[in-house]
Amino acid sequence: MTADVDRHELRQIIAGLSEGVILVEPDQTIAYANEAALAMHGVERLDELGDDVDAYRERFALRYRNNRTPEHYPMERVVAGERFHDVVVEVHRADRPEVEFVHSLRSLVATDREGKPSCLALIMKDVSDQFEAEQRFEATFNANPAPAVITRLSDLRHVKVNAGFLEMTGHVRDAVIGRSVYEVDVLAGARNRDLAVSRLKEGGTIPQMEACLDLPDGGTRFVIVAGQPIDMGDEPCMLFTFADLELRKKAETALRQSEERFAKAFRLTPVPTLLARLDTFTVTSINEAFTRVFGHGEDSVVGRSPAETGLWVAEAARERFEESVGRTGFVPGQEVCLRHQDGSELDCLVSAERVEIGEETFALLVLQDITERKRGERELFEAIEAVMADTSWFSRGLIEKLANLRQPGPREGNGASPALTVRERQILNLICAGVDDDAIAKRLNLSRNTVRNHGAALYRKLGVHKRAEAVIWGRENGFPLNASGP
Repeated sequence: MTADVDRHELRQIIAGLSEGVILVEPDQTIAYANEAALAMHGVERLDELGDDVDAYRERFALRYRNNRTPEHYPMERVVAGERFHDVVVEVHRADRPEVEFVHSLRSLVATDREGKPSCLALIMKDVSDQFEAEQRFEATFNANPAPAVITRLSDLRHVKVNAGFLEMTGHVRDAVIGRSVYEVDVLAGARNRDLAVSRLKEGGTIPQMEACLDLPDGGTRFVIVAGQPIDMGDEPCMLFTFADLELRKKAETALRQSEERFAKAFRLTPVPTLLARLDTFTVTSINEAFTRVFGHGEDSVVGRSPAETGLWVAEAARERFEESVGRTGFVPGQEVCLRHQDGSELDCLVSAERVEIGEETFALLVLQDITERKRGERELFEAIEAVMADTSWFSRGLIEKLANLRQPGPREGNGASPALTVRERQILNLICAGVDDDAIAKRLNLSRNTVRNHGAALYRKLGVHKRAEAVIWGRENGFPLNASGP
């Protein structure tokens, strides 16, 4: 009678507990379950659990968290007198497969004075919400492309690893899970390893730092590693995340090699070349050819703009050139006059192109000295001008060759031919044929002054100043030499 009273009092005590409690008899009969235990199975009455362990097994399927179906249900282990705790199982109702619970179980085995079991209880907590949260975390963790590892702080062993880390390092999962942080060293070669290890032992945040991981194939991998404390259930852990620096390192190496090749070519090119910042045109580098041609050394040019060094003779031309480079990023050969260090002036052909070096934008200027060529052209034109006083002996072929000797750069403007009057075209045709003013006047029945006035108007329209230049312009623009002379 006393035992029944004790058992009745025990049931009263456990009835109001938030934890689920199932009392089992030594013969595997289910004697009692409080409301919390019933609710954790989705039932309302004790008989819905089953009369004994075998009936319970038919109605509820259990599976451990490692996906292994137990040979002995926890209820059977209680009857056998086994003491256990924190056993997590998934519980499914056979008649309603959609109903699923996750229980965290522990056993209670009380004995009488003779050492025989007097109270066998299975105590449970519903951890379904926690399990669902863990499942969501697990799915997110595994799907995250960023490499990551979770390390348990109590023993510094890795408990989770995602596919990103395995792919980055070449490890297999079994070679990481269960290994200590020193066996699979996620802080290998860390720039501030002492700080990282100290924070790991304290369970504090590990700031981002570069590291060089050892790979299973004997290689290494440059990464940025950081650690963030998290809780996995009731276990304090450290979440290590990684950013792969290998591509960046390769890009940096390629960029450095490219810059080295550029610097070598820049230094050795025989044409004067300078590099300037695009926004201010401050010169950052010159080559040896620049010093040889213009006389300026690095100390007088680098760090200053062309305007400050007085390199350009015409400031307006410099401003137009720099504006064009900044606007279009490319200027082909343009004839300008530049100043030597000794003050002498040089005819030059200047080209520029915008270039990206690292994260900065520069203008690369190539300066070709054409002083000798221009002097030769001027001498040729003077010679042509000298003989134009008597051009009756010029042959058609010779004038064509003289015209081809001059290859002027593109003229400013829209490139359209000037509008010439009929009389101006007649005079230009005769000039191109080598006919002098007197002969033109006779042939066109005009006075000499009238011919000269038409010629002056013609020169203005053509943008030339000399008879020889008019001849060359006419030949370049297809005027036929159909007059044979005076």
